[in-house]
Amino acid sequence: MRHRVKKTTLGRTKEPREMMLRNLTASVLIFEKVTTTKAKAKAVKPLVEKAITIAKKDDLNSRRKLIEILPQKMAVKKSMEVLNKRYKERVGGYTRIVKLPARQGDGAEMAIIELV
Repeated sequence: MRHRVKKTTLGRTKEPREMMLRNLTASVLIFEKVTTTKAKAKAVKPLVEKAITIAKKDDLNSRRKLIEILPQKMAVKKSMEVLNKRYKERVGGYTRIVKLPARQGDGAEMAIIELV
């Protein structure tokens, strides 16, 4: 029975799925716009929102939390120095998902996830 099972597995086991989502989160924070599949964009959106919310506190503890979550140092640096000042007054909704036409090879639904 699958009562209240909400997560999407994205065709991967736990560790590869979590690492892929952490890398995608870091890519969104660094490049501010990433083209990916619609399912991955929906799965990574809450992670990006939480990372920016953590970065908005702007203290040593939040930096250490981001270092624990994000694998790239550049993503931590940008979120702590640039993004926290940009979204200081914003209460949420830092990302946007824009749908694209299906991918040519396999017909997967594509989307752009970008920072607002």
